[in-house]
Amino acid sequence: MSDSQPSTRDETEAERLDRNFADQLQELRIAQAGVQILFAFLLTIPFQQRFTTLTDLQRSIYVVTLLAVAVSTLVFMAPVAMHRMLFREGLKDFVVRHTDTLIRTGLFFLGVGIIGGVVLVLDVLLSQSTAFWLGGGLTVLAFTLWVLLPASQRRRRRREDAEA
Repeated sequence: MSDSQPSTRDETEAERLDRNFADQLQELRIAQAGVQILFAFLLTIPFQQRFTTLTDLQRSIYVVTLLAVAVSTLVFMAPVAMHRMLFREGLKDFVVRHTDTLIRTGLFFLGVGIIGGVVLVLDVLLSQSTAFWLGGGLTVLAFTLWVLLPASQRRRRRREDAEA
């Protein structure tokens, strides 16, 4: 994630951009491993014998899940492609700024893919209502961990900074 506030570290703008981009790349390495495994799994499902027995709703869940993970994969790969295309062009600030947005977008689509995959499997194994209830619970958990918890810490930090 990129720093949006002035750096309190003793570093130049170029050093800050390099550090931020290194941090972003580490985040991408972690996310890409998961998204690639999920994508590979989803690509094999239609070739399984039981795929033809899925209901129309299950097929729709599968298609949405597959597309979400495909988008997530492309979005997570975009910073690498951007960096490669803009290497030594003096545009690292552009790359860092847009990589932050791409990571957020990729995580959204990865979340949709994870939850969609779980809902599909649970619908096949258990029941539709159980699958959707558990999928809703996972959605709340993901939103809490990925959005609410960081947002609460950001608000706390800003409040502390304002008081100081």
